Amino acid sequence: MQLPPKVTPRAYARLAEIGAGEQGQALRVAVEGGGCSGFQYDIRLDAPSEDDLILEGEGQKVVVDSVSLPFLAGATIDFTEELIGARFTIDNPNASSSCGCGTSFSI
Repeated sequence: MQLPPKVTPRAYARLAEIGAGEQGQALRVAVEGGGCSGFQYDIRLDAPSEDDLILEGEGQKVVVDSVSLPFLAGATIDFTEELIGARFTIDNPNASSSCGCGTSFSI
């Protein structure tokens, strides 16, 4: 049995700040082929669909499609603010390596 991804309270709070739930949208986290390490994350606001895993907290939703779910098992979705900018991040225990920008990884 695979562990579902986890979402931090900070990530849910950021979604609330930008009003995602009020617009009927969720944070979609997907894995696609590409990037400098083989796979890359696609993180965007989108409407949930029927076959998505829906993670809910603080009135907000994060969705993961069924194809991406095995790649994100046990991952932690967070939001960080640093001098170089603010962004949603993924700490993925399935990734054996990642690129310097953190958006691309290999398994």
